[in-house]
Amino acid sequence: MILIVDSGATKSDWIALDKKGNQLFITQTLGLSPEVLTRNVIEDRLANNFELSKNKEEVTQLHFYGAGCGTDRMKKFLREIFKSYFPNAQADVKEDTFAAIFATTKVGHQGIVCILGTGSNCSYYDGEQLHQKVTSLGYIPMDDGSGNFFGRKLIRDYYFNKMPKDLGEKFAREYDLEADVIKENLYKQPNPNTYLATFARFLVENKDHPYSRGVIDKGFQQFINNYIMQFDLATKVPINFVGSIAHYLRKELTAVLERNDLIVGVIRQRPIEGLMEFHRETL
Repeated sequence: MILIVDSGATKSDWIALDKKGNQLFITQTLGLSPEVLTRNVIEDRLANNFELSKNKEEVTQLHFYGAGCGTDRMKKFLREIFKSYFPNAQADVKEDTFAAIFATTKVGHQGIVCILGTGSNCSYYDGEQLHQKVTSLGYIPMDDGSGNFFGRKLIRDYYFNKMPKDLGEKFAREYDLEADVIKENLYKQPNPNTYLATFARFLVENKDHPYSRGVIDKGFQQFINNYIMQFDLATKVPINFVGSIAHYLRKELTAVLERNDLIVGVIRQRPIEGLMEFHRETL
């Protein structure tokens, strides 16, 4: 059995194939980012999934693409967990950028590939090799244009009284904005980046409000300035995206890209289906 996994900070999509490429099952767990989770939490999330628990000894290959897997230390950390949980599997761990590349860009074709979901990232793919100019330092100093970036912006504007009154009242009705609740989730609970990203739903649902349009536009422009424009070929190759923010704010994202003379490429919400096709071709 072959397992293919696309793991973001919020959730992980799993597809199982047999040796001929036939789909056996699809399942989902919570995110498995090694940067913010302990070994015990990751093992619990695996064990609590019925399909994975039932089939763990049948797995011979595991292709894992995950947020937080950009360093050798984090890759080794996950491989050790997978070796223990899937005893007969050879595990290959790559950062989630590779999932975005394989799901949007054909081998041999150039393109800039971006992630805009709970977090954000950007790479240039020359058709064979991945090139990055920005080393991610995680959700606190980086992640421009992402779900947690927009969530942080909304909370700050609400508390600094910069959110319009009508929208602020609606925001307060939909979320528990008590300071103690926010601080508990940010500083004491796991996955604070995922918690921040939950507020981005409000921005998507109210994207036509003038305030929201301004926040979205500035956030995407900041992502373009800091990430995409660092590549010399930025205006000459397609700009591809995966992630929920890119998907649900496709119209707004496209407008900002075109304003910067950038070529809009493929936009996918989830790369897992593209990953499945990629691995079927390599069987």
